Amino acid sequence: MNFFRIKSGLLMGLVMLLAITACKTRTTSTAKSNVNPEQKLGWELGSQAYTFRLFTFFEAVKKIDSCNLRYVEAFPGQVIGGGIEGKMDPNMSEATRKAILAKLKAANVKVIAFGVTKGNNEAEWVKLFEFCKAMGIHTITSEPDEKSIPLLSKLADKYEINVAIHNHPNPSHYWNPDIILNAIKGQSKRIGACADIGHWVRSGLDPVACLKKLEGHVLHSHMKDLHETGKKGHDVHWGEGVCNIPGVIAELKRQNFKGGISAEYEYNWKSNSADVAASVINFRNMVTKK
Repeated sequence: MNFFRIKSGLLMGLVMLLAITACKTRTTSTAKSNVNPEQKLGWELGSQAYTFRLFTFFEAVKKIDSCNLRYVEAFPGQVIGGGIEGKMDPNMSEATRKAILAKLKAANVKVIAFGVTKGNNEAEWVKLFEFCKAMGIHTITSEPDEKSIPLLSKLADKYEINVAIHNHPNPSHYWNPDIILNAIKGQSKRIGACADIGHWVRSGLDPVACLKKLEGHVLHSHMKDLHETGKKGHDVHWGEGVCNIPGVIAELKRQNFKGGISAEYEYNWKSNSADVAASVINFRNMVTKK
């Protein structure tokens, strides 16, 4: 009798163990399936807070969360909000920085980049790097004076923070990738490009050709799609305009790009979170295609 009770107990234990194992397997499988496709490529898809410039930083964070994004690129001068006084600025106090980081952690959104910004002298650049280090920011997007680039090269290595040179449309200084390549020649690998796809198209350039020129130097991107080529082009949902977003994605894959991609939707300013959300869905569908 005892023998059968022991045998029965062992059998029940085995059944329970198998059930627990199966449950864990299903949970792990579900967790893996919930990973967004760009994450597997090492891409941090988020939004430039400037997309929501009419709102406070933490209102922007809520909108970013509603778009199923987990990363934000902050820009200087935006009112912080969320019960925290002040603006997003390298001069903020340590207490303000800590309050922002705590609130971001609670929202499950991480700040990965800051810009577009620059320092006017060495002291300002150092303060900017120290601010970014304290905030856990890994990329500064900037349009620096070329004479500052040797200094930035040293600071980038010292603080282990990238400097991604951003391109506004022609006639801004860095509108053409050739200018960026010439400016960063011989400098740290942490000095590269912030590839603004839409601004290249506004300058009459092919974004895929621009990315090819910058291969090995693309550190960050501002993602846009436009309704037409040229300076009058305005943002549309990614994949529905003239910027060849499928080709951009394919080229970033080919280059084995790793880094941040910020949605920068500069249209329908008062209610563009739905536009960003639609763009994100389109983007993820395009990423999964071979």
